[in-house]
Amino acid sequence: MNAKEIPVFAMPRMRRMLEENAPWSQLVTLKNIDLKSLSDREKINLPGGFTVEPFLVPHRDEFSETVGFRIRSRSQSLVFIPDIDKWEKWPTSLTDLVRSADHLLIDGTFFADGEINRPMSEVPHPFVIETMRVLSGLPRAERSKVHFIHFNHSNPLVQGRRWALRQVRSAGFGVAKVGQRFVLK
Repeated sequence: MNAKEIPVFAMPRMRRMLEENAPWSQLVTLKNIDLKSLSDREKINLPGGFTVEPFLVPHRDEFSETVGFRIRSRSQSLVFIPDIDKWEKWPTSLTDLVRSADHLLIDGTFFADGEINRPMSEVPHPFVIETMRVLSGLPRAERSKVHFIHFNHSNPLVQGRRWALRQVRSAGFGVAKVGQRFVLK
C-alpha cells in the first residue's frame, strides 16, 4: 500500500522490536508507520472523551510485553485481556476487575485441561472453567459482563459444541462472536 505515517502504538519492547528487526524496521525507516509510545498504566486520550490505558499482564514475553487494555468512555469501560497466563500469576484481583468494568473480553484460549496433546502447563492460559470458578461467587449481573475470546482451535466453544456453550451461558458468562459490538456510552 505504501501507507504513510499510520499511527502504531507500542510498548517499549515492542517498539524496539519494530525499530530494530527487518522487515518491520523498513516500515519505520520509510515512514509507513509512525510509532507512538505506550507505557504501563499511562492513559492515552482519544477524541470523543475516550481513554485507552494499557496494563502489563503475565504471559510468555519472549519478544515483547503482553498487555491488556482498559478503554473508557465518559461513563463506561471495557477491559480487553486476550492473552494471559494463569490468573493467580497476576497480582490484580479478577473479581475486582470484573466489578470495575462494564464489559470484559478475556482469554478463553482453552476450555479445560487435557484439551491438547501435550502438557497444558507448556501453553499457560486460564481455562474457561477456571475463570468461571474464580468468578462464581459474583452475582449473575457481574458475571454477565464477561465474554470469552481468543479461542484455540481445540476449544469446544469455537467448535460450536452445545454442551460447552450451555455450560458457559448457564453460569452467566458470554462467548464473544465475530463482529459483536460493545457500546460504551
